Amino acid sequence: MQPTSSFVNIAAYKFVSFDDTAEKRPAFLAKCNALALKGTILLSPEGINLFLAGSRAAIDDFLSWLRADRRFSDLEVKESLSGEQPFNKMLVKLKREIITMKHPLIKPEEGRAPAVDAATLKRWLDQRHDDNGKPVVMMDTRNAFEVDVGTFDNTLDYRIEKFSEFPDVVAAHKDELNDKTIVTFCTGGIRCEKAAIHMKNIGYDSVYQLEGGILKYFEEVGGDHYTGDCFVFDHRTALNPKLEPSTAPTTCPTCNALVSPREQLAPEFVAGSSCAHCKK
Repeated sequence: MQPTSSFVNIAAYKFVSFDDTAEKRPAFLAKCNALALKGTILLSPEGINLFLAGSRAAIDDFLSWLRADRRFSDLEVKESLSGEQPFNKMLVKLKREIITMKHPLIKPEEGRAPAVDAATLKRWLDQRHDDNGKPVVMMDTRNAFEVDVGTFDNTLDYRIEKFSEFPDVVAAHKDELNDKTIVTFCTGGIRCEKAAIHMKNIGYDSVYQLEGGILKYFEEVGGDHYTGDCFVFDHRTALNPKLEPSTAPTTCPTCNALVSPREQLAPEFVAGSSCAHCKK
């Protein structure tokens, strides 16, 4: 049995011109396999997006190797710890975009929208306005099922099913938000790199992206002004404001099935009563 917190989990992305993805893919896969890392790396002409887990030594070795490429020398990483490996396999995929928005003219590499750090955002939310006195409105750019696990208090949630829906939805609500300061946010910040730029492009006057997303906010200031947990795309399912897995597998008392953390989010799951397996 692995000791507590024996795995280091990292998430990172960078928007940068990366035209040799096909040539680099075998090297990425070989390096990760040699270090017994598991997770997913997306390689795209617009940059890199990765979620990996492994030992401390293996993660450090991989990051040293990756940062030796000058394009990724300043790659910033968000970390959390777990007692178990949250991924089943190691995948390196080639994609058109590292986060699909279907707006190819939006290029974060050429200039970001303004960002607000976690401490400043908390202060704004404490005082209910930004430093210029404008009301602050939080805007969730994630998919509806992610929002349902947890989000900032009083957030705008447009119930999108995929990120490519966001541009049209946010354009439709522009007029009602003209006198507000909007802070967009997502799990780790990658969606907002595009979302905030798009909003500036279509005429939003005061819009920021939360630097590092929810996970960085948790890391730096905790869970103030946030209700619930943060959905993550691995076997941990969701992290609480302490960056710990919020749920563990449990046994259904009715059918005796082992119910995973992700299955516990299904509407069929009622703690101490029933689960989706019961119907089977």
